[in-house]
Order: sequence, then structure tokens, then C-alpha cells
Amino acid sequence: MSIWATLPQNRVISELSLWSADLSRLADEIARTDAYADFYHLDVSDGHFSPQLLFFPDLVAQIRPHTRKLFHVHLMAGNSILLEQIEQFVRAGADILTLWLENGKIVPDALHALHKANVAAGLSIGLDTEPEELVAYFPDIQLITLMGTRIGVKGQDLDENAYTRIRKLRTLIRDHGYQNRIKIAADGGIRSHTVPDLRLAGADTVVMGSLAFGSPDLGRTFAWLHSLPGPDQ
Repeated sequence: MSIWATLPQNRVISELSLWSADLSRLADEIARTDAYADFYHLDVSDGHFSPQLLFFPDLVAQIRPHTRKLFHVHLMAGNSILLEQIEQFVRAGADILTLWLENGKIVPDALHALHKANVAAGLSIGLDTEPEELVAYFPDIQLITLMGTRIGVKGQDLDENAYTRIRKLRTLIRDHGYQNRIKIAADGGIRSHTVPDLRLAGADTVVMGSLAFGSPDLGRTFAWLHSLPGPDQ
């Protein structure tokens, strides 16, 4: 069964990035936002593939009991540790694990490891990779995360080509018959003025950082988010 069967079908899916939470109070931050989150996004970085050092397996395991919502681990790690880290984050409680297509030849083995572990598999691509390069992997994945900024750096403006890339990817997914299986996540540059157009372009989920955790009124923020029309509405 697709992991999406358990999530809303008629509105944008809210994916909350814990990198933008108060990192000294993660359990409290989850409790504060849990009623609004469809799932949580956990950026993982090895300091090489991406310039930051972010969430690690033991931390994920520690916060896992604080919510029943899905955990999406976005794994920004190089080839030398990729398979080992997949195993560690599966044990820590990942429900969806996204790898980077830019990892190259190890990607098929990594996707196989995810399928064997019964974890939903995703792929992510950076700004310099064309969406067409994902087509060969459509049968093996349930989520594609399209970066709208350079990875690992907060506060960047959305790349001007982000909307076009999402529209192109949505067309590819539809033309190959995977529109009921694969969702598109927009990550990076998520602001109140970019989300409506990202949704119209075809984003099924947006990775919300400060837009959620910095909101003075979560109820109003998510009522607005859920009201946004999609490309077929």
C-alpha cells in the first residue's frame, strides 16, 4: 500500500522541518505543532555532501516516541556512508527516507535497501539536475523532493526556475502513469509568497520551516495553507 493512502488527498500536505524548530526543545516543539503536521521532515547532513552537520540517528530515535506522525529523513550523505546510514535511520524510526540522485551508481543499491527494510523510498535532486533524470527510478519511489535552493544553507531565496521544474516533473509523473503513487515535495525557499505558486505548479507537499515554527498563529497559518488550490482545482 502507498504511504500516501494514510494522508489527505484533497489539499497540500504539510511537512514540518524540525531544523527550524527550537532545537533545545524538540519534544515541546513537536507537541506544539503535532495537530497541524501531516509529517515531520528531518534533514541529515554529513558535513561533506552538504556543508552542515545535522540530525543523527540517536536524536531521531529519542524524538520518535513523541509523535505518531510520519518521519521523513532527508539524507544528505556521500556514498561512503550511505548504506550504513540508511540502516541506522531505519532503526531510529524513519518512515520515508529520501536519498540524493546525485549519489550516482550507489542509488539502486540504496533503494533496494529501503525496499528490503519496508521503508518508503524517495529521491531528491539539486538545482543543476534535470527532472528527466528521475524517470528511470519512478517504479522504485514514492516521493520526489525538488530543491528550490542550494542545499544546507537557510534563508535563501527560491530559485527562479523552481516553478518550471515542478511543472515539468508533474507532467513526467503523469505521462508515465505514476500520478497516484509519487508525490512532489518542494523544499527550500518556502515563504508565504512562494507557497501558493508552488502549489499551483504541482507541489503536493511543502517543507515548512520558519513558516510553521515561526508562526504567531498556527491555526490561521494552516487554515491558509489548506485552502490553497492545486493545479487541478
